[in-house]
Amino acid sequence: MNIESQIEAVRRELITEQREGATMRVQTLAQSYPSPLADVWDAITTAERIARWFMPVDGDLSLGSRYQLQGNAGGTVLACEPPRADRAAFEVTWEFGGGVTWLTVRLQALGADSTQLELQHVAPVDVVPDEIWTQFGPGATGLGWDGTLLGLSLHLAAAGERPDDPEAWLLSAEGKRFNRLSADRWAIAHVSDGADPTAAKAASDAVYSMYAGEMPG
Repeated sequence: MNIESQIEAVRRELITEQREGATMRVQTLAQSYPSPLADVWDAITTAERIARWFMPVDGDLSLGSRYQLQGNAGGTVLACEPPRADRAAFEVTWEFGGGVTWLTVRLQALGADSTQLELQHVAPVDVVPDEIWTQFGPGATGLGWDGTLLGLSLHLAAAGERPDDPEAWLLSAEGKRFNRLSADRWAIAHVSDGADPTAAKAASDAVYSMYAGEMPG
């Protein structure tokens, strides 16, 4: 697969801001896909299709109900706006490791056969211990979201290229290259949000080593 092309296709942003009296870190990723809005919506909201490009999901995906990604996060469906005209969106809580964050996915039709997906992950700063943020930075979640958009890209445009074992692929030379480039891009976003460049580079190196299975201990 064309790793560099996928990395360049994604817009990444990190903003630290105040919301309702709390400090939040807002990570945003956006990518355009060569598929109609209705098809992209079906791919991201239908359990059978979600399992084909992301991971199996249990529970109920209807408004107000709870879902659980197998071996990963779970939460509640807070809002759902099915396709209407040229847009659609949903919002869920993203509950993992005892912390509660929020995930919003928005779709915008760019034409009959093109759709932009924007994924926004909002986390209170106190959900992540300072020492973990200092060590790994935004790449700790950013690399995972980059992998998510890659999976959707392959599902929609090149299903035959999806690895049979995505976890093993991450440890391959190709997977490591993907995560190295993703980590570098998140370091750029980190600096844009005010981080010291040296600290951002150190965090990107650490999170890459973690994803590549190269971190001591």
